[in-house]
Amino acid sequence: MTDDSGNLDGTGRPELHRSIGSFQLALYGLGSMLGSGVYGLIGQAAGQVGNAVWLAFLVALVAALLTALTYASLGSRYPRAGGAAYVAERAYRSPLLGFVVGLAVACSSLTSVATQSRVFAANLASLTGTGEQTVTWLALGFLLLLTGLVLRGIRESMWVNVLCTCIEAGGLLLVVAVGISYWGTVDLLETPPPGEGASDVMILLVLQGSVLTFFAFIGFEDSLNVAEECHDPQRTIPIGLIAAMSMAAVIYMGVAITAVSVLPWRELAAAPGPLTAVMQKAAPWLPPIVYALITLFAVANTALVNYVTASRLAYGMAHQGLLPSWLGRVHASRRTPHLAILALFVVVAPLAVIGTIGQLAAATVLLLLLVFALLNGALVLLKNREGEPRGRFEIPLILPLLGCFVCAALVIVRVITGDWRAPALAGALLAGIFLLYALYRPKSERRTA
Repeated sequence: MTDDSGNLDGTGRPELHRSIGSFQLALYGLGSMLGSGVYGLIGQAAGQVGNAVWLAFLVALVAALLTALTYASLGSRYPRAGGAAYVAERAYRSPLLGFVVGLAVACSSLTSVATQSRVFAANLASLTGTGEQTVTWLALGFLLLLTGLVLRGIRESMWVNVLCTCIEAGGLLLVVAVGISYWGTVDLLETPPPGEGASDVMILLVLQGSVLTFFAFIGFEDSLNVAEECHDPQRTIPIGLIAAMSMAAVIYMGVAITAVSVLPWRELAAAPGPLTAVMQKAAPWLPPIVYALITLFAVANTALVNYVTASRLAYGMAHQGLLPSWLGRVHASRRTPHLAILALFVVVAPLAVIGTIGQLAAATVLLLLLVFALLNGALVLLKNREGEPRGRFEIPLILPLLGCFVCAALVIVRVITGDWRAPALAGALLAGIFLLYALYRPKSERRTA
């Protein structure tokens, strides 16, 4: 069986379509990062850190960059879909760990798609005036459109992502453009006074704020999972990932400085839509619907990126023998993992209908941090193992060691200082993943043997 480019795997079956270059991958990663909640996150961070919120973003960037460099190095060594699951199994020589890592990432992607579907539907209902009763139907309609797009092909999905990312980034750059005249009018190192913040020591405040803002930089896994659809992935993945981090850092720093310059940090923290409040003060002439539409594009982009990630992860794990083999089939003409995409729709649609999955999303963030710690540790093991392939992008051993430490520390901080429900639910999810593995283990062990 052949197709337009004749790409077949060793069994004569069609492969995924390699159509992603460095520019598209950079925007793919950037779209994932910008959609990580910065539109609301900036207000929460300002409540913790005051005007020094920009410094919290800077510290978070340094922390996130350690893991991003690890992912870039792993992507240049093992460029394949389901990358995290494959690397974990290879490094620790444990199908169980590969299974746990893969499903933890999948849980994060699926809850994100379901959550963003509800958010998109709620925003659209508000804009059109159709009311709350239509939100569930709008969410399902959005999911169907998303599924159709992802089924259509990676090229089409990537170009929609490029469009959405440009609009999303444009919305944040618009905030900077209308508020840059306010720069220099406030003390950018002002923090909440004792009694209002968690501590009167600035460094502790900034560290606490960086734990929160760290999540604005998460997007490494999304880039790694489209490795089999990249041109020259050993080169494309490191360039795309690091370019995405760099662009996100510049945008976040500019937005953070602008936000606290335009609005006092207390008002910013209290605003239900922090950047909307900034725009209302700095650019009252701009119709509110403009920023509402930008938000729709941002939410849709996040859902799209996570849907693509989850489907490629299922495809990759199927080829490892960690999930049923039929999930690894590729459509002959569209060259997409169509059965994995349809299976995910069956899982996500009920979650989107339920709509109350906030705690589940918080729990999967904890699981992601555990995955990051494991992947940093995996690179340390693989770099020290004889016979492992070298990538085009190699980093010093100290960087994944530091990355592992930072991610483990963030887990501890969130468990100690946060609500107990998210860690408890994360533990329940892990228990469920172990149970699934116990049911599926004979096939995995036969594959390993």
